[in-house]
Amino acid sequence: MKILYGVQGTGNGHIARARAMACAFKQRDDIKVDFLFSGRDEKGYFSMDDFGQYQTRRGLTFSTEKGKVSHLKTAINTNPSHLWKEISDMDLSGYDVVINDFEPITAWAAKKQNVPTIGISHQNAFQYSVPKKGATWIDQTLIQHFAPTQHRLGLHWYHFQQPILPPIVHTNKHHRISEDDFILVYLPFEDWQEVKQLLLRFSSHKFICYHPEIKERLQQENITFMPLSYANFQADLHACHGVMANGGFELPSEALTLGKKLLLKPLNGQFEQMSNVATLEALGLAQSMAWLDPSAVRDWLNEQAAEPVVYPDVAAHLARWVTQGDWHNIAPLWSELWEQVDFPPYVLINE
Repeated sequence: MKILYGVQGTGNGHIARARAMACAFKQRDDIKVDFLFSGRDEKGYFSMDDFGQYQTRRGLTFSTEKGKVSHLKTAINTNPSHLWKEISDMDLSGYDVVINDFEPITAWAAKKQNVPTIGISHQNAFQYSVPKKGATWIDQTLIQHFAPTQHRLGLHWYHFQQPILPPIVHTNKHHRISEDDFILVYLPFEDWQEVKQLLLRFSSHKFICYHPEIKERLQQENITFMPLSYANFQADLHACHGVMANGGFELPSEALTLGKKLLLKPLNGQFEQMSNVATLEALGLAQSMAWLDPSAVRDWLNEQAAEPVVYPDVAAHLARWVTQGDWHNIAPLWSELWEQVDFPPYVLINE
């Protein structure tokens, strides 16, 4: 089976999920996968060895500014004619199926060329009855039509009695899990100087902060600023005492499996992040702050350590399911995976 895997490249979470799937596919000799990423400048990708000779396209993305979605910058940076050309120029004649993680070029090209498509993303979960916060009709329309696929598999931290699957979590098994005396900070949508001013208030705590604007290691009193690096980030994620992050899906999923406590600040104007944070708070799996709030940070730092959530190897199960070809039938996969999930006793679940 030959697969083209389209990945939304704007967020590192999509790439982390695709990395887990790439590793699962490599364990099988009946699949060949090519990867295509869009939504980020080609020079902005890093630590991509797992994807072989991957392709990139400009695609379509949302622009942010100071922790908020900027609709003006998004409109200015959008080029519909170029997007349509990228879709029209895509030749899928050599592929049996397109797998898609919220990536518009491969999704629309497959729709035009009648190639089977499987959507595997967190965004797909919002097409079902799951907790949502701040969703407008524009948001719902985007979820439906941004990257349309025939078979849509949603991923979420809990099933909410819906046909969605547990998270695809890719953590480096070569790292030892520990509880060292530092907090890992990843707030890429915030101004790093504002993050610095927040963290300097807590001089008795150590922070390691990764940010896309940092190009080399920088020590500022109790804060170590680090450039983006998959290997270094994974090492610090396994060793930290807790994680401060925005409201994406993949990093909180990784932190939950490693038993790291979470403080999340959603990207304002992005309903997915606001919904994610509200869901984790409702489950008792994270705390939140609406802005870079010193009081919220102080309270969270005093909280006890978390316990891990046990999720199965969803990527390996999905790789097998894809090759079986019965893409209309998710029920056996759903049952098998959720039976293996184990939540800490303090999680607030109403069965």
